[in-house]
Amino acid sequence: MEDNDWITACLRGNGEEFKKIVDKYKASAMAVAMNILGNREDAEDACQETFIQIFRNLEHFDARLSFRNWLYAILFHRCLDVLKKKRRFRNLTSKVKNESSGRFATEAYNPEEKRHLSQHILKQLSPKERTALCLWANEGFTAVEVSEVLRCSASTARVYLFNARRKIRQFLEKSHGTLDPH
Repeated sequence: MEDNDWITACLRGNGEEFKKIVDKYKASAMAVAMNILGNREDAEDACQETFIQIFRNLEHFDARLSFRNWLYAILFHRCLDVLKKKRRFRNLTSKVKNESSGRFATEAYNPEEKRHLSQHILKQLSPKERTALCLWANEGFTAVEVSEVLRCSASTARVYLFNARRKIRQFLEKSHGTLDPH
């Protein structure tokens, strides 16, 4: 059964079909939210609120469009709300300077350090850059699909992707010396 079939069944009163939608998208939604927020608890809350909002507004979904993109657009805006409430990016530049001069100047050897390094790198990106990169790298979205989620033009989505990759490269070069492409 496809998404639109499940949505139609939900709108006809079969709430059990919505569970199938949640089961299909919960893992990838959680991965996207984790990449945007960097915090499991916040990501779980954002995902839960997203699925609640989708369920409440299912009758407004335009079946001619991609349900997956609609879901990620809602999730993206939920994550932005979390970021605004927490104000995580106030004084980001001073944190980066303090942390990169110490712990991140050497190669991370254990998995926990690598995970922390990855989260630190992602925090260098704006929420839109993180979302674009995550959807492109983890979910296989094209620039056009990313643009639908972020509600921008495809060329703007490509700029977000380009800037995200450039910032990551610059951070890694600064932290680990010049990167050898071989």
